[in-house]
Amino acid sequence: MATDVKVPTLGESITEATIGQWLKKPGEAVAVDEPIASLETDKVSVELPSPVAGTLSEQLFAEGDTVEVGAVIARIGEGVATAAPSAPAAGAKTGDGQTVVAGTPVNPVGAGENPALREDHEAAPAEHADLTLSPAVRRAVLELHVDPSKIHGTGKDGRITKDDVLLAAKAKEGAPAPVHEPEVKAPIAAAAPAAQPARITGERHEERVKMTRLRQTIATRLKEAQNTAALLTTFNDVDMSAVIDARARYKDPFEKKHGIRLGFMGFFVKAVALAARDVPSVNARIEGDEIVYHDYLDVSVAVSAPKGLVVPVVRNAESMSFAKIEQAIAAFGKKAKDGTLTAEDMKGGTFTISNGGVFGSLLSTPIINPPQSAVLGMHRIEERPVVKDGQIVARPMMYLALSYDHRLIDGREAVTFLVRVKEAIEDPTRLLIDL
Repeated sequence: MATDVKVPTLGESITEATIGQWLKKPGEAVAVDEPIASLETDKVSVELPSPVAGTLSEQLFAEGDTVEVGAVIARIGEGVATAAPSAPAAGAKTGDGQTVVAGTPVNPVGAGENPALREDHEAAPAEHADLTLSPAVRRAVLELHVDPSKIHGTGKDGRITKDDVLLAAKAKEGAPAPVHEPEVKAPIAAAAPAAQPARITGERHEERVKMTRLRQTIATRLKEAQNTAALLTTFNDVDMSAVIDARARYKDPFEKKHGIRLGFMGFFVKAVALAARDVPSVNARIEGDEIVYHDYLDVSVAVSAPKGLVVPVVRNAESMSFAKIEQAIAAFGKKAKDGTLTAEDMKGGTFTISNGGVFGSLLSTPIINPPQSAVLGMHRIEERPVVKDGQIVARPMMYLALSYDHRLIDGREAVTFLVRVKEAIEDPTRLLIDL
C-alpha cells in the first residue's frame, strides 16, 4: 500500500510552494525522514522528508511546479527499490547492438578504439548513477562536457553545485589534452546530446531561467518599499581604529572563552541598540494611521544565501552580549548556506543591518525592509587621509548609510541616530557605560 507524501505547513501565511528539486527518483529506496524533495517558499527553501521507509513509486509534480500546502506530491510504496522502468538492465542489448551500462548506452570496444578510454567513461555512470543533479547543474555538465563523478561537491550533503561544475571545467581546460582524444570517433553516450563545436569568439548567447519564488518575493517587497515609503538616505563616515584595536587585543581570549570569533557586527548591533534608545522612531513602524514603537530591538541581519539575500532576525538584541550576538549571526549564516533557514527565523524584525562591505562595496543606498522604517548599510573599510588634531593621518574609515522612511523619521532624527552609532563605534567604551 502506497503512502501519500503531502506538502506540510510551512509557516504562517504561506499557502503554497514551488518544487525546487527532486532529491529522489522513482524506484529509489528512501528511509524514514530522508529528504526526497526541496520546496521553495516566499521566504525559505526547505527539504521535504519521507514519512515512511520504502520506495519512491510516483512523483505527481515536476520541478518548478507550484503546489499548495496539503497537496499530495509523491507516493512511497512498500518494499525495496527497483530499477526505474525506463532504464534497461545492466549489460542488456539495445536494438542497435549497443551495450547498456547503468541505463546509459555505450559503444562496445571496436577496432582502433582505446579500451582504457572506454573504461574510464563507462565506469563513471555505473558507479555514480545515483548522483542527484539539479536542472541547472545537469545543464552545465552537458554543456561543459565534464564528468560529474569526478567532481567534489561543496553543497549540502556533498551535492554538486553549478560553481563546482564551472571550476571543474576550468581545471579541465588548463590540463593538457590526452594523446588518444582525437581517435574517438563515436559518441560515448547516445543518451547525451552530441558534442558541440567550440564557441566562436564574439558569439552571442542568451539563457532564460525562471525566477525562484524567493527572488520573486524579494523583487515584489523591494518595489513595494519604493512605492509606499518616502525613502531618503543620510550618510556619515566612521573611524574604525578603536574597534579594530579592540578586536586585535581580545579576539583570542574571546574565541577561547565563547567559541566564536569577535566580529564587527556585534559592535554595530550594540551601537544601534544604544542609538535607538535616543531616537526610538528609527526602531518603529507605521501601521495604518498609527505609529508602533518597540521597547526591544529585533535586528534583521542581511545574510547572503545561494538563492538570494535573506534577513534572519536576532531577537532582543538590546539585552544580548557580544558573544550571544556573534553566535546567533554565525548560526544564521551556516543555516543560510545549508538552506535550512525556517520562516520563523525571518519572521518579524524591527530594524535591519546590511553589510555590503564584505563584497567590497564602498557606498550604497540600501532599501528598507517593510514594515520596518530604517536600514543601516555598512561598507568596506579602507585607509583614507583624515585630519586629526591638525595633522593629516591615514585612518581605517568606513562609510555608513541610513535609509529611512521620511513619513515617520525626520531628517534631524536620522542624522542624530547615525551620529550616535558613529560615536559608539569610534569610542566603544560608550557601549559599556551606556552613554
